[in-house]
Amino acid sequence: MDEAAEERGEPRGSLARPGGPPRPGARGISGPIFVLEHAQDIVTVVVGLALVILAAILLVSGIADFVHVLLTSRVSDKSVVAAATTLLDEVLLVLILVEVVHTVVLSLRSHRLVAQPFIIVGLVAVIRKILFVLSGEKLPSASVLALLIAMVAVFIVGLIAVNRFDRGEDPDAAEP
Repeated sequence: MDEAAEERGEPRGSLARPGGPPRPGARGISGPIFVLEHAQDIVTVVVGLALVILAAILLVSGIADFVHVLLTSRVSDKSVVAAATTLLDEVLLVLILVEVVHTVVLSLRSHRLVAQPFIIVGLVAVIRKILFVLSGEKLPSASVLALLIAMVAVFIVGLIAVNRFDRGEDPDAAEP
């Protein structure tokens, strides 16, 4: 929007023609848009609540299963390690869900999509996959491990790039 439109008192995103009165029917569009925006917010809140409930259920279930294994009469080192690995897997899944909920909250506040939480979710998911692959009885191939490590590197580089872009820094500028 230009400065002249702001001086005339037109709101940002106005449907007015530059230098002229508002288009006919422009007011008729704002009502449905208002309804759609609020419907979107309601659906987003419901999805966020469902994710929080799911994360809580997974966390409580994982802890209960782990405690159950510890309290059984015949506890072996192998069963404790397996239970701990399963608990770690579920905790990382809960962390992914919490990051998605964080993204939903940011989306509700600013009405724009933010990239950092998605990159973090991807990074946690890859780390979770690495732990899952390494906890198996069969050793993974070198190419699978190399691909997973490369994905971690790409996510970290992406996170750094997005953070620099959001702050408006010049990526070529050297830091002191």
